[in-house]
Amino acid sequence: MIPTKFAYRRAASIDEAIRLLQESGGEAKLLAGGHSLIPLMKLRLSEPALLIDIGRIPDLRGIRERDGLIEIGATTTHHELATSELLRRLAPVVSEAAAEIGDPQVRHRGTIGGSLAHADPAADLPAVMVAIDAEIHLKGPNGWRTVPAESFFQDLFTVDMQPDEVLAAVKFRPVWHAAYAKLHQRASHYAIVGVCAALAIENGTIRSARVAVTGASTHAQRLPNVEERLVGRQPTQAVIDEAASVAGDTLEDVNSDIHASEEYRRAMVKVFTRRALERAVARA
Repeated sequence: MIPTKFAYRRAASIDEAIRLLQESGGEAKLLAGGHSLIPLMKLRLSEPALLIDIGRIPDLRGIRERDGLIEIGATTTHHELATSELLRRLAPVVSEAAAEIGDPQVRHRGTIGGSLAHADPAADLPAVMVAIDAEIHLKGPNGWRTVPAESFFQDLFTVDMQPDEVLAAVKFRPVWHAAYAKLHQRASHYAIVGVCAALAIENGTIRSARVAVTGASTHAQRLPNVEERLVGRQPTQAVIDEAASVAGDTLEDVNSDIHASEEYRRAMVKVFTRRALERAVARA
């Protein structure tokens, strides 16, 4: 289909984008890579009166290390994440997950900010951000605010972001003992089930564990019952198997569609939790 009529403005700065959002009275949408928004517009599921292009704002792009944190600008593409030497060295799970997204065309145009703000229940990066305890940095008319990734994703296509705010960056500490494993839908490569596990292992003991799932329910979320069975224990295969055996047991609103039933998804949450944990432990 053809989208409804809309106006187009290219913002030169974050502040200009915020001003344009305010002036639109809620009738504008931000455009970066467009891989989520444009298909919705073609189906007329989204009919913005104004598109605000933020794709060429310099402050929103790039991957850098600053004050012990890794900072990724919102309009950084999945391809840039997948090929970043800095991420491969300090947070390989982010690079590896990005390499699993879609196909080369999607990875070269789609952006991390767009993926997080859209919050598709089958997207890869939300679960990774939750597992590595990333912070989402937003700017609006009242200035900056920071939201933990765990709190940012709230429900189906619902995030903690106001209509006049811009998602500017994500920040997180380097993470080495982490891995992402997913069962992908063959055509789109969306996650039927995807699990990210991030562990802190010291002196042969798991000191902390964050495990997050995507694709199975309405939004990316942690699996606390899995984490509880890991912390304070040695990362043995028996411990991994025990923790994975309860993965998804308490998960609510599990998806069931043409790709996989609820029963199958619940079973696969356990399988891919085990695989993610095994890969994370192998990095210790």
